[in-house]
Amino acid sequence: MPSFDIVSQIDAQEVDNAVNNVLKEIDTRYDFRGVNTEIDLNKKTNTISLVTGDEMKIKAVKDMMITHFTRRKVDPRSLDFGKVEPTSSAQLKQEIKLKEGIDKDTAKKIVKLIKASKLKVQAAIQDDQVRVTGKKLDDLQSVIALVRDSDLDMPFQYVNMKK
Repeated sequence: MPSFDIVSQIDAQEVDNAVNNVLKEIDTRYDFRGVNTEIDLNKKTNTISLVTGDEMKIKAVKDMMITHFTRRKVDPRSLDFGKVEPTSSAQLKQEIKLKEGIDKDTAKKIVKLIKASKLKVQAAIQDDQVRVTGKKLDDLQSVIALVRDSDLDMPFQYVNMKK
């Protein structure tokens, strides 16, 4: 029986490249001259730590990150920007979490969406992915289109298509 998996993954190397590109751009921009700006990527916890001078600089770095992530073909919806907090050295800090994997609530929404569509497919939650099986490939492609058009605010990939 044909099936595929709905997953939410990010390419760690592309994230690293995007962060490095942002750092290079910060070095060359005039408005960041004389301002100590640090961006640290922690691959183990999937977080990016941003420390810079003021609110305007944080907004500029956020825009740069979205731009560079898009250029590197990493969906910027996988970035979860945290609250801006002051540091002890009169700077501002922001934690950015990288969303990877589908959480239980989103998986339940996907399954509910698929069941509400009345297509002849079954959806099952497996850890951080959703497996969709059906008799016809056309139904599976309809499910892909349905999930793509939904506004779940998360990037999805469709892998392991088996015929």
